[in-house]
Amino acid sequence: QVQLTESGGGLVQAGGSLRLSCAASGRTFSRYAMGWFRQAPGKERKFVGAIRWSGGSTFYADSVKGRFTISRDGPKNTVYLQMNSLKPEDTAVYYCAAGSGWPSTNVYEYDYWGQGTQVTVSS
Repeated sequence: QVQLTESGGGLVQAGGSLRLSCAASGRTFSRYAMGWFRQAPGKERKFVGAIRWSGGSTFYADSVKGRFTISRDGPKNTVYLQMNSLKPEDTAVYYCAAGSGWPSTNVYEYDYWGQGTQVTVSS
């Protein structure tokens, strides 16, 4: 059974940093892309960034480029989202997901999802 578990969310002031983790289990993800998405209340889920498990290539949404960084730790089967210079508009539930398409910003191209972790940025 595939399981993705996010952690690391919380409350932070604008300009601060947080690091989210996504622990993956249940299968081999070496051929997958791991994506991060976020969803603010009343809004659709949006792409944040993704990393290709094999090779480590990354790409990001324009709204977070230069502020957010995705990395992975192979032996730990964990993907990270380092978020710096946070803004109130970054407030959302953050989800990690695994999918076989690359590159993809489309939620429907990701097959497995975590339960999400709340990030709140105060002004």
